[in-house]
Amino acid sequence: MPPYNQADSFGPVQLAPGISKTNAFALMYGAFFTIGLLSYIAVGTPYVLTEILDIPTAKQGTISGNLVVWNEITMLLVFGPVGMAADRIGRKSIYVFGFLTMGLGYALYPIAGSVAELTVYRIIYAAGVATATGILATVVTDYPQEQSRGKLVGIVGFINGLGVVVINRGLSLLPEHFVNSGLDGISAGRYTHWLVAAICMISAMVLGLGLKGGTPLPVRSRTPTKTLWLSAYRHSRTNPRILLSYAAAFIARGDLVILATFLTLWGTIAGVEREIDTAEASKLATLAFITAQGGALVWTLVIIFFIDRFNRVTFLAGCMFLAAVGYLAMILVDDPTQASARPLIILLGVGQISAFFGSQALIGQEAPLAERGAVVAGFNISGAIGILFCSFVGGYLFDAIDPRATFVLVGSINAVVCLLAVLVRLMSPGRMPGEPGSYDKSTLGA
Repeated sequence: MPPYNQADSFGPVQLAPGISKTNAFALMYGAFFTIGLLSYIAVGTPYVLTEILDIPTAKQGTISGNLVVWNEITMLLVFGPVGMAADRIGRKSIYVFGFLTMGLGYALYPIAGSVAELTVYRIIYAAGVATATGILATVVTDYPQEQSRGKLVGIVGFINGLGVVVINRGLSLLPEHFVNSGLDGISAGRYTHWLVAAICMISAMVLGLGLKGGTPLPVRSRTPTKTLWLSAYRHSRTNPRILLSYAAAFIARGDLVILATFLTLWGTIAGVEREIDTAEASKLATLAFITAQGGALVWTLVIIFFIDRFNRVTFLAGCMFLAAVGYLAMILVDDPTQASARPLIILLGVGQISAFFGSQALIGQEAPLAERGAVVAGFNISGAIGILFCSFVGGYLFDAIDPRATFVLVGSINAVVCLLAVLVRLMSPGRMPGEPGSYDKSTLGA
């Protein structure tokens, strides 16, 4: 593939040379459906556990946590090869494969006859999610010029949140609609999941047509595979800001998954304990999750104007502070589906999306072009490890202590990363957005 040799714009975003408006529109489509469809697994799992597998609510926290653990183990194993494949083969074909695999996982999920079988299907889903999200993060890094990176990250974050709200709001109504149409609860859950699978297949076709093919560099300039294997580790040693971005990813990449998994589960259990039927309780829990995402969407319209105005490390520190406040504030909530909890649920959403913006903008600036897929894979792997840790420990705390304990755990980790960001800002602040050059001498190991 020839090197990029022309530049275009997409609204306020200056695109990298060789990236067209069609490619940018395809990215927006991918951002809307990737995260929206990814997050539905957290909404659908309580329904499957309760209605299809008939699991007692007292055991669902541990089972949900274990499912996420297997999810993240799979993603840990997949992220690295996906990042290297992105640098060697290209972004588009790998992204399409991810959507097809995720669709297969959704198609199988509601026909599970046991928790063990459900776990196998969750692993298939996770392989697709790791592939799709890994390439999404890489494409977001590829497409803008540096002075517009924050704007594109903000727009993609807004589209992510919009996809989560619209898709999950629409899908959460379907089981109840199917039941009201005369179907039993099991069939209603299956039809909903199969519709999600169909959307995944359609999305694969759209991305195959719209994304830019190939890799950012010509074949002769590509980094050897042996070098790519160690890229993430090597750059984390020579560039403290990449190391910081990995620390931020540890918790920021997990914020949405933890929020979706445990907030939805908490709300569903609270509804069932109030003797509401499962479909209605699931809808109320999803509304709580959507409230958080609605708050995130509104906040995106504000924060997008500031991302490119601050040093990336400074911006990350502020974002992690907001995330810490949002999660720790959940200790004041008794039932996330009650109206009295909405202000704190909105604050939770603000914190979650802020952590995403801060971490994504920093890794986007610091990841080198020739090894971008591999370095972003390291970022994703760190996020998967964080999700693994928070899911395992959070699931235990959810059942053994209180649902709020899971959110306190996540908030505390956000606070620690905020302090690390302050330390890096003092020692190795890096450049301002839009300044020429990606690295200082320490980054190059000089």
